[in-house]
Amino acid sequence: MRLLPALIAAIGFVGAAAADPLQIRVGVLRQEHTRETLSILDLPAADDGLAGAILGAADDNTTGKFTNQAFETIDARLEGGADAAAALEDLAQHGARLIIADLEPKSLLAAADRAKALGALIFNVSAQDESLREEDCRANVVHVAPSRAMLTDALAQYLVWKRWSRWLLIKGSHPEDELLAASYRASARKFGAKIVEERVYEDTGGGRRSDSGSVQTQRQIPVLTQSAPAYDALVAADESEVFAGYLPYRTFDPRPVVGSAGLAPTNWDGAHEQWGAQQLQNRFMQGFRRAMNARDNAAWLAMRMIGEAATRTSSGDPEKIRAFLAGPEFSIAAFKGVRLSLRDWNQQLRQPILLSDGRVVVSVSPQEGFLHQVTELDTLGRDRPETKCKLK
Repeated sequence: MRLLPALIAAIGFVGAAAADPLQIRVGVLRQEHTRETLSILDLPAADDGLAGAILGAADDNTTGKFTNQAFETIDARLEGGADAAAALEDLAQHGARLIIADLEPKSLLAAADRAKALGALIFNVSAQDESLREEDCRANVVHVAPSRAMLTDALAQYLVWKRWSRWLLIKGSHPEDELLAASYRASARKFGAKIVEERVYEDTGGGRRSDSGSVQTQRQIPVLTQSAPAYDALVAADESEVFAGYLPYRTFDPRPVVGSAGLAPTNWDGAHEQWGAQQLQNRFMQGFRRAMNARDNAAWLAMRMIGEAATRTSSGDPEKIRAFLAGPEFSIAAFKGVRLSLRDWNQQLRQPILLSDGRVVVSVSPQEGFLHQVTELDTLGRDRPETKCKLK
């Protein structure tokens, strides 16, 4: 008896549907965020970052039902001085060669070098150092988190658009604060702003909340900010989160505070609701009983990028995933008004940057009038002609 073509096709479809799905395991390699914060409202949740990856995997599995793929996350939380490279090797042994990494820059590089030997691909969701995208760039690291230059350029565009082009820059005394200050200097030069003076806030230690009562702070901050040349905005470079939160409403002159406090650039904010973002916020709140923060969103987006690439390539192979993401066919929606893509010269995700005061999103950069020959998103951060990256 000869089967009809339609019947043969139907039998083939049933057989494919009955096959075991392709299992794609994604490791979430994350450091502890336990240090004391200026505000009790900023204390990190136990599932900080991980929650975003879990929600992203659930979204991927919605599509995976039709593509016969199944996504799961494996949590690897580092405690104390645990070795990130060793933890990555352990994840690989458990079948996870796609890694969402929330690590400090040094640990990220160590993990990336170990990942090369294991054939693993890393998605950086927190480290902002420019060097990771430039002289220390790696071919097996995709940067979902924006760089410092992208963040400071986004804020600089808005300040220039507002014609607040004279800045008083106050930086912290830690090395990462100087890196952030250097990025603000570069953004000022790039967009025609002027830093009228720089000052340093020395970190003398002590408890961040217990030793910083409102009376003491109210007396210290005006002294720090008085007798400055005329300026339009106070730019705080405080990546260590030591002092910037004390600046708003306490400066000697009545001026807006921006940067590490006040109006801050970020890839995501719990108040963001445009372009359908409210539905993502609602699903996250329903699942985890808290607002989605920037790290959660970057992890969610990394997981969605993995899902998109796996669907399009019908594979969970890290090299095929990376090649698709870096290619011209990749783009992804992220509730930011435009589809996002990857810069092929350093594997940095292009994306709009939100400017938020912690309650509402005040604006979104790139700003109107800042043009680019390829995409306005490339006005944020290092452009192709400026890059020092040689992917290896």
